[in-house]
Amino acid sequence: MLDRVGKMTERLLRDAGVGAGMRVLDAGCGRGDVTFLVARLVGDGGRVLGIDRDTGALSIARERARELGLSNVEFMEADLAAPDPDRHGFDAVVGRRVLMYQADRVAAVRALSAALRPGGVMVFHEVDATMVPASRTPLPLHAQVHRWMWETVAREGATTSMGFELPFVLEEAGLVVEDVRAEAVVQTAKARHGGAPILRAMMPRIVGHGVATEAEIDVDTLDERLADELRRSNAVYIGDMVFGAWARKPG
Repeated sequence: MLDRVGKMTERLLRDAGVGAGMRVLDAGCGRGDVTFLVARLVGDGGRVLGIDRDTGALSIARERARELGLSNVEFMEADLAAPDPDRHGFDAVVGRRVLMYQADRVAAVRALSAALRPGGVMVFHEVDATMVPASRTPLPLHAQVHRWMWETVAREGATTSMGFELPFVLEEAGLVVEDVRAEAVVQTAKARHGGAPILRAMMPRIVGHGVATEAEIDVDTLDERLADELRRSNAVYIGDMVFGAWARKPG
């Protein structure tokens, strides 16, 4: 079952025209979450190639594909910023939370554009920390978790404003932008977006960059504490702002 961001990604891909029978490249596929979403959209008549530099993540993606019984997906170790003449003619190139980690985002998009057929579509979903966190009620624990995550991202050299940069990066890379949108993940006491799984996955990076210690995070009790803070305050909280855009390769 898709979480709220996953549902946003699916709507974005559908609206951009990703559908049955298409051949799609998933750039920076990681463990395959977006790859599997696209595989469902393109169906048995389509194909999805996921590429990433993280061999560990690719191993997990391949195992997940086997468990899901998917025959229309493939994973390959590759640098998405390096043009590859063997990767070409794709109907679509997609990516989520990928461009924010590229030192030269325009060069990365240009390299990926080379894999697109003329008239093909490129779709990116990127998070942005410019306007968040946001709440009319002070939520110190939620704000602290947000700082831990985004300070780690910043110390890794990634941009924290990729959403606002997204349309300009696509245009500078020579693509024709067709639509840009932003959606907020709104949390209340009854509609939450769990932070502990994200912090658990990020823990080695957070600790490694000296942002926080495992004891400070106390991930085993984190979700309970976050939920309690929302219940006690009866507040509305926005911790995630997600930008999406799609653009067409001329031709």
